[in-house]
Amino acid sequence: MIIWGTRSYIQQLAMLMLLCGRCGNPAAHALRKRVTKFTLFFIPLFPISSKYTSQCTFCGTLTPVPKEQADQLLTQVTAQAQPQPAAGQPVPPQGANPYRS
Repeated sequence: MIIWGTRSYIQQLAMLMLLCGRCGNPAAHALRKRVTKFTLFFIPLFPISSKYTSQCTFCGTLTPVPKEQADQLLTQVTAQAQPQPAAGQPVPPQGANPYRS
């Protein structure tokens, strides 16, 4: 007897401030990725599908997001999170402690 099936995993990728399409409020939206994997004897082997969704924290609306748009939103979030050095200041090398002289 062989036991097989599927299992879904949800990963929260980012929290975004967006205008909700349903309630019209500017609110935080959770960008999530759902991966469905094929399992054999309860061991996940390989992914079958991936879907991206955005959920409004104000009204709870779950909206499907295309992969290209999710990737674009993630690159915007990571670009904003990177600190930019001020003009004229030296850039510390990668991995160095910028607060140590």
